[in-house]
Amino acid sequence: MRLQIKYIPRAFRLPFICASALPFIFGSLINKGAFNFLNFLLGLSAVVATHLSANLINDYADAKSGADAHDRTFYGFFGGSKLIQEGKVSEKAYLQLAIFCAVAAILCVIILSLLLRSVFVIVIYSIVIVLSWQYSQKPLRFSYRRLGEVFIFFLFGPALVMGGYFIQAGIFPELKSFILSVPFGLFTTAILFANEVPDFATDIKSGKFTWVSLIGDKNAYLFYLLLESLAFICIGLFVVLGYLKLSAFLSLVFILPVIKAAGILRRFFSDKSKLTESSKLTISVQTGVSIILILGIWL
Repeated sequence: MRLQIKYIPRAFRLPFICASALPFIFGSLINKGAFNFLNFLLGLSAVVATHLSANLINDYADAKSGADAHDRTFYGFFGGSKLIQEGKVSEKAYLQLAIFCAVAAILCVIILSLLLRSVFVIVIYSIVIVLSWQYSQKPLRFSYRRLGEVFIFFLFGPALVMGGYFIQAGIFPELKSFILSVPFGLFTTAILFANEVPDFATDIKSGKFTWVSLIGDKNAYLFYLLLESLAFICIGLFVVLGYLKLSAFLSLVFILPVIKAAGILRRFFSDKSKLTESSKLTISVQTGVSIILILGIWL
């Protein structure tokens, strides 16, 4: 079964691409020197293609393990695309698309390494692409061993921001880019965590253990608030330390949707239909704050 055009946004889980693209864009703008647009474009293409590949292989792996089979309803933000479970796209097609996206990303990285004259780019990316597949694939399966959250923090925080910085400045590792990456990692980890709450029961049945299984779905909202609070505290601290401009304080307006999302997680932790709203709000927080920080560092 081939993937029809109308199912592309759903299969590739396109709404989540902001979680990878925006931190990379931010990291690319930290360096105040010359901006190489071609290198940026190649890097961004590699990031997006890698993210799409990871999304596809995650659905493939969860279909193999049965994690997405317990509830075949498509919710949009969690529980997978359900196209395999609905019989609309085959597991083989998902695997082939995942490989295609990975190959596209690798080609971008090879060209980038030639332009930068650095094998280091290929070495670092090789680690990233292997780990991104091992998020849900055997033998490591980070997301099944309560390591998915840690992996997401580092991949969507330090790896992306520091990677974007390295492509423009040629310096890795670099302390400032690492420090500034922390809020991005926390915001994206909050997205993952919010999406794990509705999948709590079905994940346990299929042997998939997340941090929600440690805390419990009833108390998950507390840890969600902790993640979001730490992210905003970091932003405030970075303004005080001079790492970010005063305009970064505008991001505090997104505390309101965080509070609303936490309220939904607290009251409706077992109602998947209601929890789609908390997931949507959490994505909007990551996207909105990221855009404010990008504009602040760019303008």
